[in-house]
Amino acid sequence: MQIGANSLLQEMKSLSGEIPTGSITPQITQQVRSTSGSDFGELLSQAVTSVGELQANSGELSSRLDMGDTRVTLSDTVIAREKASVAFEATVQVRNKLVEAYKEIMSMPV
Repeated sequence: MQIGANSLLQEMKSLSGEIPTGSITPQITQQVRSTSGSDFGELLSQAVTSVGELQANSGELSSRLDMGDTRVTLSDTVIAREKASVAFEATVQVRNKLVEAYKEIMSMPV
């Protein structure tokens, strides 16, 4: 299945109106909005850093819950783990698409 860049961009724009504003943290939303002048490598680096922070936060909450910290609830820990998991899976999918695109470009005749 081939997906063109223009059709994908149009679909993303149409879907962006369906996302509730409270579901994305303001910091991440601000990062995405302010990347118009950034290069792709910098944007990718920020995304990987963000995933790392989510995983670190998840690990910290899990450790605190295991140690018996009463300020940390099980639901907060599970939600943090799921956020980290989803972010990691999305990063892996982006990486896979980049590798696929690179292989396709490298196999093109010159």
